[in-house]
Amino acid sequence: MERLQRRTMVVLSAMQVVGTVGVGIAPSIGVLLAGQVTDNEAWAGLARTSSTLGAALLGFPLGNLAARRGRRVALASGWWVAAAGSGLLVAAAQWSLVVPLFIGLLLIGAGSAVSLQARFAATDLSTPRHRARSLALIVWVGTIGSVLGPNLGVPGEVIGRATGLTVFAAAFLIASGCLAAAGGLVFTLLRPDPLLLARAHAVNESGCPGSRAVAAPPAGRGRPRAMLAELRRNPPARLAVVAILTSQLVMVAIMTMTPVHIEHEGGSVTFIGITISLHIVGMYGVSPIVGIAADRIGHRLTIATGIVLLAVSLTIGMIKSNDMGWMMASLILLGLGWSFGNVGGSALFSVAVSGQARAASQGGLDALSNLFGAAAAFTAGPILMFTSFSALAAIAIIALIPLTALTAIAPKGIPS
Repeated sequence: MERLQRRTMVVLSAMQVVGTVGVGIAPSIGVLLAGQVTDNEAWAGLARTSSTLGAALLGFPLGNLAARRGRRVALASGWWVAAAGSGLLVAAAQWSLVVPLFIGLLLIGAGSAVSLQARFAATDLSTPRHRARSLALIVWVGTIGSVLGPNLGVPGEVIGRATGLTVFAAAFLIASGCLAAAGGLVFTLLRPDPLLLARAHAVNESGCPGSRAVAAPPAGRGRPRAMLAELRRNPPARLAVVAILTSQLVMVAIMTMTPVHIEHEGGSVTFIGITISLHIVGMYGVSPIVGIAADRIGHRLTIATGIVLLAVSLTIGMIKSNDMGWMMASLILLGLGWSFGNVGGSALFSVAVSGQARAASQGGLDALSNLFGAAAAFTAGPILMFTSFSALAAIAIIALIPLTALTAIAPKGIPS
């Protein structure tokens, strides 16, 4: 089993690097394309959230597909749907087509959904004491693609000159190739399927035929109510979900509005870029260390560390919002807090949810996380417009209270 886990990690890591290059284009070049094609700020704002909405909408069916057919089919399908979306964006960029723009950005969100699902796939065959580390490693390798994706405009210029495509169209053509390649890679090499193998192994250990575990998934899998039922009877899973959703809500709300606030305060584009880059380093750069910490100190203490880091970040944002140096420090801490909350919560969720319900529930959780992120992005703008950045930070602190209370009263069954 250990050899198969190593092979699974190699395949998932390679898939993440290739696939996230294509996904990483959406929040950068996709945002610019939205403004160019729509020529309307309101429509552009809606287009910019389409990929996040797509990830949310596709999270449930992809989780359902994983539960029924295994990780290999679900991951490959998600990457190929995203590749098709990127292909539509080639047309949208080349001929300024609004409808393909929205559909393409929506479909490319499938790449984000399966990139998230990959972190859970890393835990299927992992031993309990290495589960968080495996999950965090897959999160970390995705950073490579996320950094490269926004820079596809550079090779896009070369291809554009050779083919007559616009720079944006050429960039999305490259992205489509990367997304399709990621699907082909995982579909070809992720054998045996880690989820199906883990399920068969678990049933075999209980004395039942392994084939039945693979062929007969429980009814209702992939539906939101199935995950909600799991949460009602499973306090550790409830804590994990609240940790992930709260971390996502707070991080997206503050991160989305920080560039706007810094610009209003007279900060340069260079300073904004450096601040956001350091924030991303905080989110993903130390995730393997966070995973090791979660395995050693327990999930609850890891989540609690995330709460403290988020609270410190928000307090700085609230009382030092006019000091750009402090704002940079706040964004770094925000990224670190998100990392501890997300990795700790995800690792706890993979342990707390039963094997038969795990894949579908994980898809549902990722969908909810993306929905929370989209909602945070939508609401943070008006809050900043009508109040201030300090007020936005104060509201985010209030949002931490339920998670803090739930962590404090966590049942004894949760590792501390």
